[in-house]
Amino acid sequence: MKRIVNFNSFNVFSIEKESWDVEYHNHNFYELIIIESGKGFHHLNNITFSYKKGDVFLLRPSDGHEFSIKSKTKFIYIKFTEQYIWENLLSAKKNELQKVVQLLMEDHSFVYESVIKSKTDRTHLLQLARILLYEFSHKNTYTKEITTDLFCSIITILIRNTIQNATTNSWITHSVSRIEKILYYINVNALDNDKMKIENLAREFMLSPNYISIHIKKQTGFSIQQHIMQHKIKTAEKLLLQSHYNISEIADRLGFNDASHFNKIFKAYKQTSPSEFKKKGSSY
Repeated sequence: MKRIVNFNSFNVFSIEKESWDVEYHNHNFYELIIIESGKGFHHLNNITFSYKKGDVFLLRPSDGHEFSIKSKTKFIYIKFTEQYIWENLLSAKKNELQKVVQLLMEDHSFVYESVIKSKTDRTHLLQLARILLYEFSHKNTYTKEITTDLFCSIITILIRNTIQNATTNSWITHSVSRIEKILYYINVNALDNDKMKIENLAREFMLSPNYISIHIKKQTGFSIQQHIMQHKIKTAEKLLLQSHYNISEIADRLGFNDASHFNKIFKAYKQTSPSEFKKKGSSY
């Protein structure tokens, strides 16, 4: 995989493309990509989702990606390093938000589609990104201070959209417990069969395979495999509604034996077949 290397700690720029001409790649930096206009598909870590105006993608250094453009697209890029985050962002955040910032920066791709769900926040973040682009491009008095504040505001909006679920919300009110760390790790790596082997998961948290299985079941009421399957079903829902993959391709990408196995499991969890789910979703 091609790796793009950037030696600047912080960079903001805009590009407009009618067709994508950069091969599948990753980076040595973090990257926020804001879709200012246009539509198409974003291929991130071998999973594809559609994109449209206002979507925001957060990429970690190891994330591989590329775009397929359907209509001329204008991108705003914000590239930054871990050092920039520590020096300009974490020091400015209250202690209870520092954990969430660090989780956002974790070197795992647990967010595939746009990280912004709120329509209002999408509008506000796009406006902030445009102002940030202008300030960064037009060096003026207090440019550094203004760009830092704007970037902090953008990250804070991302945090607000990220902590909507109850599990993440608990991270800002108390120390992250071991079970929360384990569940977060499972959520991030559910599609990695090697990392999800009981012995490897146990080794990651320095526990015995037998104990970690009992611990998760006792704390959550679900087994490790049930947690993994729940994540796969949620991912399947997104792929069925937002991607161009057919059912066999989705089954293969999510590690099911075949389309028949995928159909059986999906129906057990959702009380409807994948094709019926996709058909109902496309009618809205």
